[in-house]
Amino acid sequence: MALQPLTVDVLAKKILNNEEVFLLDIRKEEDYEGWAVEGRNVRSLNIPFKQLESDPGDVKEKLPNDQPVYVVCARGISSQKAVDLLKEAGLEEVTYLEGGMTSWSEHLEPVKIGDLNGKGELYQFLRLGKGCLSYMIIANGEAAVVDANRMTGQYEDFAKKQNVTIKHVLDTHLHADHISGGKELADQNGATYWFPKQDDVGVEFSYSALEDGKEISVGDVTIAAFYSPGHTIGSTSFIVDQEYLLTGDILFVQSIGRPDLAGKAEDWVEDLRQTLYSRYKEVSQNLTVLPAHFGKMEEINEQGTVQAKLEDLYKKNDRLQVEDESEFRHLVTDNLPPQPNSHEEIRKTNMGKKQPDADERREMEVGPNRCAV
Repeated sequence: MALQPLTVDVLAKKILNNEEVFLLDIRKEEDYEGWAVEGRNVRSLNIPFKQLESDPGDVKEKLPNDQPVYVVCARGISSQKAVDLLKEAGLEEVTYLEGGMTSWSEHLEPVKIGDLNGKGELYQFLRLGKGCLSYMIIANGEAAVVDANRMTGQYEDFAKKQNVTIKHVLDTHLHADHISGGKELADQNGATYWFPKQDDVGVEFSYSALEDGKEISVGDVTIAAFYSPGHTIGSTSFIVDQEYLLTGDILFVQSIGRPDLAGKAEDWVEDLRQTLYSRYKEVSQNLTVLPAHFGKMEEINEQGTVQAKLEDLYKKNDRLQVEDESEFRHLVTDNLPPQPNSHEEIRKTNMGKKQPDADERREMEVGPNRCAV
């Protein structure tokens, strides 16, 4: 029986369950080198389609014959042709990834973080193809979504399955690496949209202002805003039920946020240091940190989530152990990675200044996230 096409949700579950997966990526070498499907037990081979097309028999000899081979391309079109060529060459266990890297980039995989004291639940949505993390807090038939991606329907579908109504949507900051779905999701559901007022520099939409100490109720669960500038001037963290610290793009499991996506690294690096070395030390060190991004697949734990105790990060994250202010400044500003693709266009879109269509939005987000230092 022929293998059925592999869907992105099945691929996500295979990766999070640490199953062995073999991928034949037929995109151009430079595209593969810059961005590819990753996972602990993912093996991949890059052979561009033109090379495969010229000699499929030779390519077949380079592929395993003891496990399925999944062919990956940009949009799931060329990969179907590649499957036919490989089958003609005698490879039986081969199929393709539906929608290719485009669909992989857009998939959100919800994983439960835990129960909340107020008889609620907290879920983390992993965007494995982009490294983005977003959250849904559920309690008493209500829900709040934090740092929503533009694929708003996936949050709505999940809320419907959980039989809850989305009442609040919150963004930790003005995003520059991906297009926020926050305002759209709020409008679609008649929810309140919360946004940091300090990041309102030319924003062209209405919102409810997030201020330090502001408390938002989701059923019996409380979300408290905690001003934590550095990635942007308005960056705001959220303390959920006195148990979880949603850090946005300020603090990650193995790194810290970059302060330059608005072109103000020198201005904001001190804010970043004050947040990491002072403000975060004022809260309970027993809080569990839940960031808005991850940079490496190894940051995903055995339960399929990205999280760590704040006290452990102060022991293990070397970016939190640079006591000298000058050394910290140089560490951050001298080691900034390349800017995310189309970051300025993404910022303008998230400010409401640009209204790109769906295809343009997909194209703007192509590639990995680059929010960390």
